[in-house]
Amino acid sequence: MNAREKILQLRSTSPLILPSLLLCDFGDLRSELELLAKAGIQALHLDVMDGLFVPNMTYGMPIIEGLARHTELPLDVHLMIQEPSRYIEQFGAAGANLITVHVEACSDLPATLKQIHDLGIASGVALNPDTELDAILPCLELCDLVLCMSVNAGFGGQEFNPVAIEKFKQLVEIRERRQLNFILEVDGGINVETIGDCYTAGATWFVAGSSIFKQECYQQAVTDLTAAASA
Repeated sequence: MNAREKILQLRSTSPLILPSLLLCDFGDLRSELELLAKAGIQALHLDVMDGLFVPNMTYGMPIIEGLARHTELPLDVHLMIQEPSRYIEQFGAAGANLITVHVEACSDLPATLKQIHDLGIASGVALNPDTELDAILPCLELCDLVLCMSVNAGFGGQEFNPVAIEKFKQLVEIRERRQLNFILEVDGGINVETIGDCYTAGATWFVAGSSIFKQECYQQAVTDLTAAASA
């Protein structure tokens, strides 16, 4: 089973809660992984920022590689970096199962998505709240996942922007009409108040940061998010 197949086993899991490690305790990652595993988490979301495409910097290949050594959970790697094609091979080698790139950051989006696929990795495209769906429509056949940002990429803890809900409704219709099978993921401001509307609109994978890592019990937080989605 290659990297792509490993994460796409979760395609039908709905809702799937993916903790964004941006807000975890990086001084004790092993303990964080153990707590997340006990909470029933099935995949991890990793936000990579370069300080250029977004006004923030996080981590790169060494963290991805370190996590891959210590967990069997698939790694959903969200590249918020300019011209990500320069580093696709390195992130694949580090252990990414899914690599999502921003349409706003790619000079040649189709070639970048093909580059990801050629490495046996699942491909995703992300778009910021102010980016129209038209920007990604020609490339949907190359996508295993579409990530609609409900906040501007760059920082955790932002307030949810409901523009993502309308995009999900449109993407569900487009997916059915064009007989495609991409996953719909949402990232930004996801909590028990916002997750239900996204789920109803068609999203099935939910990136959660503050609503997990700022809670006393990760297991209870994941349970609450899952229940709120299906409710």
